[in-house]
Amino acid sequence: MTTPPPEPSESVPPPNAPPPSSAPPPPPYGQTPPPPPPPGYPQPGQHPPPPPQGFPQQAHPQQGYPQQGYPQQGYPQGGYPPPGAVPGAPYGVHPVTGVPYSDKSKLIAGLLQILIPLGIGRFYIGDTKTGVWQLLVTIFTCGLGALWPFIDGIILLASDSKDPQGRPLRS
Repeated sequence: MTTPPPEPSESVPPPNAPPPSSAPPPPPYGQTPPPPPPPGYPQPGQHPPPPPQGFPQQAHPQQGYPQQGYPQQGYPQGGYPPPGAVPGAPYGVHPVTGVPYSDKSKLIAGLLQILIPLGIGRFYIGDTKTGVWQLLVTIFTCGLGALWPFIDGIILLASDSKDPQGRPLRS
């Protein structure tokens, strides 16, 4: 008597068969599995989702995504200086008189006069006539005339000094 083979109502996988899922096979014994990809990144073979609609585009376009610029309607593009800036006065204007500030600094001019009392601060602001006189007086008086540029440096720092063009020095 022969026994009939069992009916294949349920198929049982052999014990050495890989799992039926799409997960990668486990690494060989003794090796660590590779780390999973960071969240938010597409898996290999998948495409990233399209960008959401209605949000502003990023300033730096990403590779693979075409970026479109959307012009603003009703607003001119550029051509206007920032608020409070005057085209003829790159360093601003005096708040009371409206005269543009000089490109020279009051602090630098005063410190040059005090630390190097040879009229260097006057040369810095462009007042070469006074600078030459202070230098000559200091030389001809064997250094005693250095009191003049020293005091002039204190006055430059303490008052609203002007450059030779009549513009107030920057603070």
